[in-house]
Parts: sequence; C-alpha cells; structure tokens
Amino acid sequence: MAAAESSRPFSGLSDVSISEDIPVEGDISVPIDSSRKDDDFSTLDEPVKETILRDLRAVGKKFIHVLYPKRSSALLRDWDLWGPLLLCVTLALLLQGGAADNDDQGGPQFAEVFVIIWFGSIIITLNSKLLGGTISFFQSLCVLGYCILPLTAAMAVCRIVLLSGSGKVSFAVRLVVVTASFGWSTFASTAFLTGSQPPNRKALVVYPVFLFYFVIGWMILTFSPPQ
Repeated sequence: MAAAESSRPFSGLSDVSISEDIPVEGDISVPIDSSRKDDDFSTLDEPVKETILRDLRAVGKKFIHVLYPKRSSALLRDWDLWGPLLLCVTLALLLQGGAADNDDQGGPQFAEVFVIIWFGSIIITLNSKLLGGTISFFQSLCVLGYCILPLTAAMAVCRIVLLSGSGKVSFAVRLVVVTASFGWSTFASTAFLTGSQPPNRKALVVYPVFLFYFVIGWMILTFSPPQ
C-alpha cells in the first residue's frame, strides 16, 4: 500500500477542495512597462500632419545615404517605396515633351519610363535573390529606386542646359553630367547590394545593375526638346 501511494505523489491532492471562505487572489494584468512600450510605437492617434512629416524626414535621410553612399544598413533596415515612387514619377515627367514624342519616333512615354524602371528593378532583385542574396525583395527594390536620385537630378540639369540650345557644347555638358550621375547611381547601389551577396558572385549582381542605370542614362542623354 505504501509503495502504491509513493508511486502517486500527487494522488492526495484530488481530495483537496478550496473553501468559499478562502479568498483567491492573483494578478494577471499586463505589466505597465510593456504596454507603455507598445504605446511608444503606436501611430494610431498620431495626427496626419505628423505622419506625413515623419515619412518625408525618413525619405530625406535615405536621399542623404544615396548622395553619400557607405556600407550602412539604414537604407536596408528602414526600407520604403515612397522615395522610389517619387523619383520614378519625377523622372518620367521630366522625360515628357521631347522631340521624339512629337514626331512619333518612339520617344519614352510616361508609362514606358514607369515600366522600364520598375520592371528592371524587379528583374535585378530576382537575379540577386537567385544568386544567394540575403536581403529581402522589397529591400532591393528600395535601394535600386533610391539610387535613381543622381540620374533624376541629371535629367533636371539637362533640361536646364537644353534651354540654351542643343549644340555641341550643350551635348558635351549633358554627356559629362549624365556620365557622372550614372557612375554615382551604380556606385551607390552596389555599395548597398554587394555586401549581401556571396563573394564569388558579386560581379553577376553588379552587371545587371550597370545595364539598368545605363539604359536610364541613355534615355536622359538622348532626350531633345521639341523644335
């Protein structure tokens, strides 16, 4: 009998009942610190103005990362697609109204520029993932889109230069500006992307990026105003 009871050490607890006179106390509430931490990151009660300003400040910081590229994870960690969308729309609008558009010679229309940029970014991103890249799909899109900033600025400069004419001097100035912006975009994007690629496959990642920005640079360089 003693051996049977020892084999069931908690068998006697089944006969124990809690009297109604004995108060049952306990605290199952959520700690104050954890709820306060969640409130710090909540933006449900944030005014719309503050949300817009916060997003604009975040986009501006990413523009600075592109202008001064370095091996930083800020552009990859806090990714967004607002900046790439803004740059894509701006570049597409600046490329409108060219002589090729008026003569029906196949000049880039708004939708064509939009598709080239986003479709090219998606292809490069898929290539990076297939080669063993460690960054996510949207992180790669974010980097490629933000690095269009130098080329967008070059397009604005070219439009200003073309106001004085489209002679040899104008073409030489535009060639220098576009070449410099193309090199800067390629350098900035590879500075962020190559760190997440296997060492023996970095060249396979850089080559499509080179072609992507080269096509955009060529569209900017060959743009001419209507006569």
